[in-house]
Order: sequence, then C-alpha cells, then structure tokens
Amino acid sequence: MKRDQMSPSQSLRRAFGFTAGALLLVALAGCGASEVVEEPPAQVAGEGQTDYPLTLDNCGREVVVENAPQRVVSLDQNSTEILLSLGLEGRIVGTASWTDPVLDSLAKANEQAPRLADDAPTYEVLLAADPDFVTASFGRHYKPEGGVASRDRLGETGIGSYLSPTDCEGDLSINGGGTRTTPLTLDSLYQEIRELAEIFDVQDRGEGLVADLEARSAAALDGVDLDGRTVAFWFADTRTPYIAGGLGSASLLARLTGMENVYADVDDDWPAVGWESLVEQEPQIIVLGDLQRDRFPGDRLDEKIAFLQDDPLTSTLDAVRDECFIVLHGAEMNPSIRYVDGLEKIRAWAQAPGGCAAGER
Repeated sequence: MKRDQMSPSQSLRRAFGFTAGALLLVALAGCGASEVVEEPPAQVAGEGQTDYPLTLDNCGREVVVENAPQRVVSLDQNSTEILLSLGLEGRIVGTASWTDPVLDSLAKANEQAPRLADDAPTYEVLLAADPDFVTASFGRHYKPEGGVASRDRLGETGIGSYLSPTDCEGDLSINGGGTRTTPLTLDSLYQEIRELAEIFDVQDRGEGLVADLEARSAAALDGVDLDGRTVAFWFADTRTPYIAGGLGSASLLARLTGMENVYADVDDDWPAVGWESLVEQEPQIIVLGDLQRDRFPGDRLDEKIAFLQDDPLTSTLDAVRDECFIVLHGAEMNPSIRYVDGLEKIRAWAQAPGGCAAGER
C-alpha cells in the first residue's frame, strides 16, 4: 500500500468521521438561542494532556505521533498487557507472541483484542489487521531479515512503530542482534509504560500503573533477602537450554531478592548453554519457566521437572534432588509488568515453611 493510499477500512473511518461531524453541525443549528450547547466530551477517555504532534526518541529513532493511534497491533505479550492495563483494549486490532495466558485481571479486556498469531505473525497478516501503529517488546520483530517487518518498511506504509526501551541501549536492539553492556533496571519498564500512555493520551493511567507496580514491589521485597543463594533461571528447551544471563530481566529478579545468578558474568539475556556447564555451576535454586506453549521441548513445567529428575547428569544436582524449584511463568521472567508477580512468587517461596526454602542460606 502506498503512503498516499487508504485501505477500505481507513476510507470508511474517514467517511464516518465526516458524517459524524456533519450530523453534529446539523444538531447545533437546530438549537434555540436560549439553549446552552456544551462541548462534546473528548473521544479518548483519558486526560487530554498530550500535545500532538508528539516526538519521542525511541531506541535511537525519532518517532513522531501526529494523533493518538486508533488501531494498534502489539507483537508481544509484554506490550499487550501494558496496553490492556492502560484501558486501551478498544484500540487493539491484533496481538501476537504469547508465552502464557493473559493476566486474570485483564482476561475480560483481552477478549476484545484479536489474536493474530500465538507466535510472530507474517507481514501480510499484520497488514490485514490495518494498523496505524505497531508496538513490540523485542526488536527481533523489526529485523529486516527474519522479522515481521522492519520499522522503515512499516513507515513506508504510514504505520508508526514503537520498541520497548527494555530492549534498547542507545540505538541498539538487544533482541535484534545486540548485547547488553549494563544491567536492565525497572526504570526502562516504567519509561515504556509512561511513553505508551503519552502516545495514547492516557498519562494519568500510566502514572497509576507505575505507582501500583512500585507499591506491590515494595511489599513483595519487604523482609525478603535470599542472602546470596545461587540461582539459575531456565526458560525453555531441553536440548540446549536457554538460561538467563547476568544483565537481563531474570537476573534483575535475582538482584532484587538477594540471589546470585550463576551466569552473572554472561552478557546475553538468554544464552543457550550446555547441561554440563549448568551442572558445573551447581545452583542452589533453579527457577523453572512454566510456559503455556509448545515451541521448544521442555516449554512446559512438567516436562522440565521430568527432564531434570530423569537425566543422569542433572539429577545429581542437590537443587534437583531437594526440589529447590521456584516456578514462574515465562512472562514473569521477561521485562514486563509481570515482573512484580514474579517477585511475589519468590517471596511466597522464600517464606514457605519447611523444604529447601527454609534450609541453610
């Protein structure tokens, strides 16, 4: 589609806007001189604070938003749940790349959001949803080769785009082929929430969401200190497991709760390591990703536990023999609003009586 051409649905929306405006003028003309005519309420149930056009520096790219987007596609569960938490379900025309069921509190809102694909959609499927804006948590979706579509290609069709700051260092996308040099912090996630709220003109909702996450985090961390106990985070795959490196979101959970990631010296977010390497590290705790998908062998929790206990090598670990497992959803190990659910689960595990949680630390 050329930049100056409109799809049928875009033409229909423009025609509807003209018709609605004409009807409003007719209604106003019919009012008597003594009648007080009030301004109609804003179309967005937000705060009306964004000064458009809005210009943002997004991962080294200048993003100009002329008006609040009306038709957004979210390419990752992380960004989808932020949009739903901001009350924007009516603007979502497509979601993709899910690792887990949506948060229970967002389930009803999510029913309004069409799912384009469980994993990444094709470019054609994306275009068929007729978006005017696309968000992503991971830059791999924007790779020119192997991604859904590059941001330049989207821009050529008049579609705006946004990438989560949690995936960026300057103009480098971590999941688009880069490597972190500094540890991820919660500030990047809060920046994403605030910027999306500004883009969609619902800033007060964004501040409310950040305040809620901060309050829950403080409560989850109150009195919790695992005192340097060593930990490994296993996301997926029994063949060559994806284990958390030292600078990403899973390692952030370890730092916040006083654990020491056994792969703290590895820069990649989720390096594929060998089982011999993991056994050599002898983690005292293993965090298992309970992924509700079947993309890799060992995505699901029962498969992970069965593998660890049956494999001649991994079954020698004390953490496996003692079942020192913390179970988190994949989304809780990713840089998302679900991090706080991860903290709450770690707190519950740490405070559980008996078992390895109560052992020597």
